[in-house]
Amino acid sequence: MAVLENIDIREILPHRYPFLLVDRILEVEGEERIVGMKNVTANEPFFQGHFPEYPVMPGVLIVEAMAQVGGVLVLLNVEDRKNKLVLFASIEEAKFRRPVLPGDTLIIECKTLKRKATVVKMQGIASVNGQVVAEGIVMCKLADKPAPGAPPQG
Repeated sequence: MAVLENIDIREILPHRYPFLLVDRILEVEGEERIVGMKNVTANEPFFQGHFPEYPVMPGVLIVEAMAQVGGVLVLLNVEDRKNKLVLFASIEEAKFRRPVLPGDTLIIECKTLKRKATVVKMQGIASVNGQVVAEGIVMCKLADKPAPGAPPQG
């Protein structure tokens, strides 16, 4: 049973197809831990070029999926989240253990390591069928959403 379905996630994150990489949130523990899910289908647009003969989900998109799951955790507890963005700040110690293929269900767990006023550091672990496929430490910054047409401030 999902805590948040895709429609709920779209109320929290500004991402949209083809760049929304979280289908469901399965668990949330306060501000400390979240588990999300991404169904990886053969219809993903990135498989057309990565790689046509051997489709593999790009590692950078697995990291982005981690950041999006973490972003849901950050934004869930922000009252005026419609006026905020969670910006990717860094990735440390990224490791990729095995390819993620069409048909896989990617389970992403993020645990808060450190939290300051506008910066959150999280440990992200992505797995398929209980086997770790990728991991890393993701840092995100909570920022005010710029006015329409204005560039984000960084």
